Amino acid sequence: MKLRATFLIAAGLSILIPIVAPARAAAPESKNQITTLYDAFGTDPSMTKDWGFSALVEIAGKRILFDTGNDADMFAANVKAKGVDLKTLDVLSHRHSDHMAGLNYVLSVNPTVKIYAPKEGFGVYGSSLPSSFYRKDETLPPEMRYYGGAPPQVMKFGAAWHGPNFELIDKTTEIAPGMTLIALVSDAPGTKELKELSLAVNTSEGMVLVVGCSHPGIEKIVEAAAAINPKIHLIAGGFHLVVASDDVVAKAVAALKDTFKVESIAPGHCTGEPMFAALKKAFGDRYLYAGLGTTLPLGANTGSDMRRGEGPALQQDDLTTYRRLARREDPFGILQARSLRTKASRL
Repeated sequence: MKLRATFLIAAGLSILIPIVAPARAAAPESKNQITTLYDAFGTDPSMTKDWGFSALVEIAGKRILFDTGNDADMFAANVKAKGVDLKTLDVLSHRHSDHMAGLNYVLSVNPTVKIYAPKEGFGVYGSSLPSSFYRKDETLPPEMRYYGGAPPQVMKFGAAWHGPNFELIDKTTEIAPGMTLIALVSDAPGTKELKELSLAVNTSEGMVLVVGCSHPGIEKIVEAAAAINPKIHLIAGGFHLVVASDDVVAKAVAALKDTFKVESIAPGHCTGEPMFAALKKAFGDRYLYAGLGTTLPLGANTGSDMRRGEGPALQQDDLTTYRRLARREDPFGILQARSLRTKASRL
């Protein structure tokens, strides 16, 4: 049975709008797969490992570049190593540099590409606000008032790039039949109010969910996807548990396996070593290795010729590189957290 699917590009938002209509699926296509173009672990010698994330999602005749990695030159080299044509739709999951730094290269080869990105006030992707957002004081003379006391009705704020074709997403949005951008906002310390997009693809086998960093919480993202289709076929990407305690890891694994009954799992990026190991143990041969350069076929033959749950979650070379890059970037306060634990143990 071939995969019938549409792709959803979920954008981080504060409130998920419930969807009660029957989920729709798109017409079948022969090429349905996810290829990891940027990550800190992997076994492809032609590609350069680095902290960050990017994946090419090809499904139902659509090609979606999900995030663009941490370094434009490395991203470009990895794209060329895989022979990827960047004539795609793009989604930038959130504003952290390890997910969007390669956008300059994308724009250099495809300047008119449509880019979905989260809408944020004064965000790097550009934004706008009604001028009514700020308080006025008409007793001031014009030279002391914003815009001389006559502001435009809508104030527009620039993007960090000149001229991109951004479509800013501020709520969960179906952008094509069966393709939804799920928009959620993080409430975690350090990333509060960060909006993030996740890509949900509704297929005949269930929901395929691609996540960037899961700052709003992987359980919340899966819950939002399950509101569209409760059958979660596959989750791929970063789960943001790289410094999580064993209790938090165990809770997340139980939610994915037992509560949401996720069929297959392909974690990467900021998921974290303990979570890799716990997921492999829990999911067995339904744990799919998704290191840099890996292509995950989607459909009835998913995983038939790919590395599944055998062996360690990461081979030794993978593990060494992943740890080195995490230490170098310290993107989630890894060094600080370990330092605090060491100091506490000495008390």
